[in-house]
Amino acid sequence: MPYSRLHSHPIEVLLVEDNPGDVRLLREAFKDGQFSGRLHVVSDGEEALAFLNREGQFEQAPRPSFILLDLNLPRKGGHEVLAEVKRSKELRRIPVFILSTSTGCDDIANAYDLHANCYIPKPVDLDKLIQMSQRLEAFWLNTAILTAY
Repeated sequence: MPYSRLHSHPIEVLLVEDNPGDVRLLREAFKDGQFSGRLHVVSDGEEALAFLNREGQFEQAPRPSFILLDLNLPRKGGHEVLAEVKRSKELRRIPVFILSTSTGCDDIANAYDLHANCYIPKPVDLDKLIQMSQRLEAFWLNTAILTAY
């Protein structure tokens, strides 16, 4: 398993995204950008919480180093997922990055009010997605020190 230079635990990323095309592009961007972690994907807010709480089919799920969270999700929206993560004593220290096509002031303010760690407008092409994945890794995994779980 890959490790970050500054971390002794595996780099596990949870992507919460319902659009299969966006998932495919993000997988490709992380691969092409030589991202050194493992990407786990769930397609709605309820699955995200089951993964994070290690419930049902996700009983053996790893604790993610960070979460990439879309806002517009079926079954349970991104803001709801973010609120539940940040209320949980076990989960609140996991950095949550909102990755959304929305650049509306209300969506952004609400995300930060719920303690999102950053808000990233979803890049629309592969080159910009590759740059984003490289920047995430450079800062969050090679510069910042994350809490070990």
